[in-house]
Amino acid sequence: MASNMIGTDGVVLRDARSRYRTDQREENGAHGAYDAEVRRSGGTPRAEVDVRREAAPADVAELLRESGEVVVRARRMFDGDRLIQLVNTYIPVDVAQAAGVEQVDTGVGGIISRMREAGFDQGAEATEDITLRGATDDEAAALGLQPGSSVLTINHVGRTEDGRVVEVTQHVLSDGWKLRYSVPLV
Repeated sequence: MASNMIGTDGVVLRDARSRYRTDQREENGAHGAYDAEVRRSGGTPRAEVDVRREAAPADVAELLRESGEVVVRARRMFDGDRLIQLVNTYIPVDVAQAAGVEQVDTGVGGIISRMREAGFDQGAEATEDITLRGATDDEAAALGLQPGSSVLTINHVGRTEDGRVVEVTQHVLSDGWKLRYSVPLV
C-alpha cells in the first residue's frame, strides 16, 4: 500500500492515493494522516494548533455555503523542529460541534474520524486543487522564504455522500515536496 513519507533526502512524499483511508489515519493510534505519515517515516510529528471561530475567506465560504462564522483549525506542522507545512482547515460550525473538533487534540484519526463518527463521513469524495503562487509575508516568514517566493498550495475539499462540503483544508508547502496522485484511465 502506498503511503506518505519523508525520505532520507528530506523530500516529503504526499501520496493522496491512501492518506485519507481510515486505517492510514488511525495507524498505531495516530491522530490523523500527518501524524501517521511522519511516524511511518521514522520522524517526530508535532503540530502547533490554534482553534477559533471566524468568517471564512470568500472562496472557502462559497465552497462551504456558509456566510457566517466557521471553525478554523490553523496548524503549523513539524517533523521534529523542521516546519513542514502551514495548514488551515475550515469547518461549518454545526459539523464541528457535532464532531467535537473545536479542541486542539481531536484523538485517534483526527477530525476526519470524528466527523465520520458524527455522521459526516467523507468517504465519498475529496477534491484537491494544487496551485503555485507567491507566499504572503506571514507565510514567507514562517517558512523561512523571501516574501513572494513560490509556494505550492493544496486546496482539499471533503464532501459527504450527499455532496455537502464539510471541510476545506488549505495546505501551504515550500521547497522539498513531491505530490503523487493516481487517476483511473478507463
